[in-house]
Amino acid sequence: MYANTTMLTGDARENVATLKSEVQGHIMIMGSGELIRTLLPTGLIDEYALQIFPIVLGSGTTIFGPGERLDLELTHSVATTTGVIIAQYTARR
Repeated sequence: MYANTTMLTGDARENVATLKSEVQGHIMIMGSGELIRTLLPTGLIDEYALQIFPIVLGSGTTIFGPGERLDLELTHSVATTTGVIIAQYTARR
């Protein structure tokens, strides 16, 4: 287990809402399109850490599904030696 990491089981919306009410600081999600699509309508995610790989796919599942617009502000980014870009965004509310 990583420092400052909490493993959750069960209903993600309920668990993240409880966690957010109990801890100070931001809730960050790293990857997981399915979890993002589950939590996005709740407004519980404060930060997104996305890994952008240098490949192009003609189709596939998007990270953010259909729905409301979400404005993100880039707060940090780094390019790795393999060309992957790790970008951290804060949700503008």
